[in-house]
Amino acid sequence: MAGHSKFKNIMHRKGRADSMRSKLFSKLSREITVAAKSGMPDPAMNPRLRLAVANARAESMPKDNIERAIKKASGADAETYEEIRYEGFGPGGVGLIVEVLTDNRNRAAANVRSIFSKHGGNMGETGAVSFMFDRMGQIVYPAAAGSEDKVMEAAIEAGADDVESDEESHTIYTAYESLSDVAQALEAALGEAKSTGIVWRPKTLTPIAGEPVGTLMKLVESLEDDDDVQNVYGNYEISDEDLEKYA
Repeated sequence: MAGHSKFKNIMHRKGRADSMRSKLFSKLSREITVAAKSGMPDPAMNPRLRLAVANARAESMPKDNIERAIKKASGADAETYEEIRYEGFGPGGVGLIVEVLTDNRNRAAANVRSIFSKHGGNMGETGAVSFMFDRMGQIVYPAAAGSEDKVMEAAIEAGADDVESDEESHTIYTAYESLSDVAQALEAALGEAKSTGIVWRPKTLTPIAGEPVGTLMKLVESLEDDDDVQNVYGNYEISDEDLEKYA
């Protein structure tokens, strides 16, 4: 297993679904508010807001919540969020990138640093980890969107760079500058995507096995649970057997 997508599936099976959903809606709302504040409050005129709203709808976020998050951006008491990237290392030397949206830089930095140190990791300087990743556009479709061949053909026609398919989903990668055009072409061929966004994709993967897997999972889970953290990316590779054993 690469990255952290299957972590979420296991956490759902362990009864954390409701708590995770609430946190997910909070993070989606924050992204919508920041996107609306960065440009026009109309998704049709604001590409970042359009992506944020599409991702919220894909997670079945209620329409009222979406509209409230957009309106919040134009309110007199609208909070000002700062986008910050932290980089660090987890157990086994794996690289982690943590994206934060916060209204308190000092609190966010202290919390992220504390989580790293508490779970066998350590913070690095800016650039210490990101050089091991590519900044790319990512479009995710459920497996039901079509066969691997169908999705691959649609991705090639749309001008995407790569496709990774498994039993749960199809993940399509493209140059981040081309994300909007590729996403539109794929929607015409495959329908609405589950999620669309800019991600950090590892250039190579670091294998990790045994007990460090459990420590790494707790580190990633704790980071994702933090209210200021929006996304966590890693360059680790874990076998399904270790994933199940140490979950």
